[in-house]
Amino acid sequence: EKQNPLKFRNKVNFELLGWRFIDKLLTSKIRTKMRTITGTCVALLVLAFVAHGYSTNPVIKIAAQGMSLLKPIFKLEAELQASALGAIGKVDKQEVIDEIADLKKQNKALIYTYGLSPFSTEAINILDGSGYEFTKIELGAEWFLLGPKESVVRTILAEEVDNGATSLPKIFIGGECIGGCSELASLVDNGELDSIMSKAKVPKKGGNKKKNAFFG
Repeated sequence: EKQNPLKFRNKVNFELLGWRFIDKLLTSKIRTKMRTITGTCVALLVLAFVAHGYSTNPVIKIAAQGMSLLKPIFKLEAELQASALGAIGKVDKQEVIDEIADLKKQNKALIYTYGLSPFSTEAINILDGSGYEFTKIELGAEWFLLGPKESVVRTILAEEVDNGATSLPKIFIGGECIGGCSELASLVDNGELDSIMSKAKVPKKGGNKKKNAFFG
């Protein structure tokens, strides 16, 4: 008889157990496609970082738009990951929803990121150069390394955008989600970011550095 993993939640690695469960549900072809496309995008982005300074990076913007090809696959994976890890970690979804709502109210400019994501790095650099204060929340190094609560946060954030994309970053200005890296870059390129920040009464940078918030 198989043992219930909930009985051993204090003895197992939640992330590893959940990912093994998800990995078995995804076909080899889907996993290969995800890794190939993601790897190609990352390789292009590395070249872009070397070849391009910082304003908005057109290569990263195009690559971010291209990641939408993986949206259906990542949506399925995100839901499975949140369901598995959320159950193991006994995550209360409503509490997470309320916490996100509070953070949106408390921070005029807010960004959810992955630590190793070049798209997140690009978005952070754009916000850094905007002259406005913002709060950064890093959910984890990457999507496949998220814990129970962070996996649930990821799916809830996806509900903030019309296309349901589970990718990060997710950027909020004045409590409204403007999208991710490509949308932020478009606002800069179109000269609209400053007016949106001003309208949302996002404070200008003073003596304080950008804030960092953490889920606990």
